[in-house]
Amino acid sequence: MTLVLLVILVTLIFTYTNGFHDTANSIATVVSTRVLTPRQAILLATVFNLIGALAGTAVANVVGKGLVQTSAVTMGTLFFAMISAIAWNIFTWWLGLPSSSSHALIGGLCGAALASAHGNWSVIIWSSYNPTKHEWGGMLHKVIIPMITSPIIGLAGGYLVMALLLFLLRRWSPFMVNLVFGKLQLLSASYMGFGHGTNDAQKTMGVIALALFTATSSGKLDHLPPALQFLHTPKFQVATWVQVLCGITMALGTAAGGWRIIRTLGHKMVRLQPVHGFAAETTAATILFVAAKLGMPVSTTHAIATSIMGVGAAKRFSALKLGVIERILWAWVLTLPASGGLAYLLVRLLHVFGVS
Repeated sequence: MTLVLLVILVTLIFTYTNGFHDTANSIATVVSTRVLTPRQAILLATVFNLIGALAGTAVANVVGKGLVQTSAVTMGTLFFAMISAIAWNIFTWWLGLPSSSSHALIGGLCGAALASAHGNWSVIIWSSYNPTKHEWGGMLHKVIIPMITSPIIGLAGGYLVMALLLFLLRRWSPFMVNLVFGKLQLLSASYMGFGHGTNDAQKTMGVIALALFTATSSGKLDHLPPALQFLHTPKFQVATWVQVLCGITMALGTAAGGWRIIRTLGHKMVRLQPVHGFAAETTAATILFVAAKLGMPVSTTHAIATSIMGVGAAKRFSALKLGVIERILWAWVLTLPASGGLAYLLVRLLHVFGVS
């Protein structure tokens, strides 16, 4: 019982770090364009993250039971998966790099599961097909392919949306553009917060649901006191209290320290005006919303950062800070193997000391 609560706690800590890491991405543009103050943007993100978190569970189900074999998962697997993801989040946050919390979590989960299965790679669900829903699943279809395509779509989408706006607004005065899009960006920022909630908040919901399912299946929750009976689940499911808890925890993390990431995305990579923020947020939020509906745990960081790059390229290619972009790309490439490798080593270390 204690270990179950510890896993839930460390998962919530990860959700908190996701808040100051990834939710910062979702509000970076609206703060950097000075449409909202940081405090106002946090409030906006808090409300719409929570709404988005309650909007579905497709991503939670994929993370919880669609990427690794649940039979190989133990409380130790989940604990060290989260520890690894937290470590990578904090490391990249300290460097000011908007790397992917989503891929840190997934990498940690796969690495820890692989170690728990003593190196048996079949524990990772690479590809699967559901004939009832006519849907492909597994790491390849839900993580790897979207990890490659979502940044490409973000880059192309941001460029096309911005190019279209530049064409439509070519006769507008700068004053009118800023006036109108200063208001419209309130809508796009809300949409971005909602899109982020539908995708990122669900990932840790899936981990908590998996922890409760695993603990129930192994008999660890057989003798709960009446006040804790809600933790017992005879089947894999994402309870409403889990959705609300993860949404609120993420919002609290946003208030704690996302400004390093905001400075990187909103100032160092390309200078933004309200119209640029509107284009980037609308593009990224659409990617996140569609991906959530398809059960794809894509990266908020990838979506918003590449959308900003596309918008910047539409302004002029020289507006992009290529040195900053190169650092971000390296963080993306390293996230899955780094978090996965750390989780694998931690679990294997337990085995060395005779703890299974």
